[in-house]
Amino acid sequence: MSDETLHVLLLAATGLLLLALVAIKLSHRLGMPVLLLFVGIGMLLGDGGIGLTYDNVELTRQVGTLLLAIILWEGGYTTRAAAIKPVVARSVVLATAGVLISVAVTSTVVFWVLDVDWRTAVIFGAVASSTDAAATFAILRRLPVVHRIRQTLEAESGFNDPPVIVLIAVVISDAWFEMSPAGMLTSAAFQLGVGAAVGLLVALGGASLLRLAALPASGLYPLGAVAIGMVAFAGAGIIGASGLLACYVAGLVVGNSGLPHHRTTIGFVEALAWLAQMSLFMMLGLLASPHRLVDAIAPALVVGVLLTFVARPVSVFACLLPFRVPLREQIFISWGGLRGAVPIVLAAMTMASSVPDGEHIFDVVFLMVIVFTLVQGPTLPLVARLTRVSEPAGTTEMTFESAALDDADVMVLKAAVLPGSRLHRVTVKELRLPDRATVSMIIRGGEILVPGDDTHLRTGDELILTCKPEDLPAVTERLSHVDRGGRLGRWFSGTH
Repeated sequence: MSDETLHVLLLAATGLLLLALVAIKLSHRLGMPVLLLFVGIGMLLGDGGIGLTYDNVELTRQVGTLLLAIILWEGGYTTRAAAIKPVVARSVVLATAGVLISVAVTSTVVFWVLDVDWRTAVIFGAVASSTDAAATFAILRRLPVVHRIRQTLEAESGFNDPPVIVLIAVVISDAWFEMSPAGMLTSAAFQLGVGAAVGLLVALGGASLLRLAALPASGLYPLGAVAIGMVAFAGAGIIGASGLLACYVAGLVVGNSGLPHHRTTIGFVEALAWLAQMSLFMMLGLLASPHRLVDAIAPALVVGVLLTFVARPVSVFACLLPFRVPLREQIFISWGGLRGAVPIVLAAMTMASSVPDGEHIFDVVFLMVIVFTLVQGPTLPLVARLTRVSEPAGTTEMTFESAALDDADVMVLKAAVLPGSRLHRVTVKELRLPDRATVSMIIRGGEILVPGDDTHLRTGDELILTCKPEDLPAVTERLSHVDRGGRLGRWFSGTH
């Protein structure tokens, strides 16, 4: 490759990136899901637009899976354990039993309505039943929805991708003909269980290593954190377990382990996840062929309507009934089950296999995802208001930035009292922090205050705290409880 060619390619790639960044801002203003934006860019570059030819389905499957791992890692890393803990059970049920119910309902009706064989019907049901982490994280994190509902949907989307990928891998392989249903379930349980265990072990070991290393530059911590996720992904894959689940679990554990320079790492992994989303959606758009989509319109509408208005509500209501979730919240959770890159990547896996009509299945799923993302995404704010699940204005989650002092076994923690926080008017003594933790100073209006026990916190204050490294999780948990619940928030949380 000549220098001139390299420069042209670099100019085209970076120019496209800058255009995409501007388009993201526009899509946010218009309320258009980012998925549609980048898929549209990909289709514009492909044979329906400029004319770039791209038809490497196997490469799409491999690269797509890696990009999904990055997106799931970011989703896990930026999820607060304290927020997700109350909804883990319901999210796991939705991601497992809920998916199976949705697959069963969708497959049965597709078998009769579209007159396809059972294998094709199960593929349609499985591919369409997985909610997408990238679409869910991108859209829900811009909506003022109550935390437990947002965390339920985010955790479900993080947990349900691996089970569906395992199911599709079984259905499109010879195992469909050779294994019994019990054998398939056993294989799936092994892949998921071992994948979760690998993610947990790698994350605990990696976080301990980074914490003890006291790296000389803050920019090294994001690299180390992402490396932990990729080790979990690759390690699980080598032994035949679910790499995606390992990556998500590793991100969840590392993101809540109190590593130094947490906010710096969040900024890095968010940028990496955005780049992964842009690349994945544009690649999938390139793979689609507009002239083939005409024949996919009718079956795409059948599968989409069936999934959105029948299978998804049935699975949500059945799974959340034991948890006594109010009906209005169930309705929003049902409507918030967004589809995105994962179903299309799974359809690409089908097209890369020996399954008959794999190309037609890809076209149907691609069109179904586009149409129903366009229907569900922009209407989520309206559904949130109608079901009364919107978060009160001004409510923002508290964030923390920590760093280690190189010459002392001490962590320095920075936190801000944001508008709407119930830390306002709470005294330092009423924070009831662990014994070895203290509020060292308060920055208020550009001035430095040395607080006493009776000093009241105010909106806009920046708190500088010091604590022992092992007490950092308890400190952040306690501050988060008071931030949300006031001076009596989680009084018996065990951190006072």
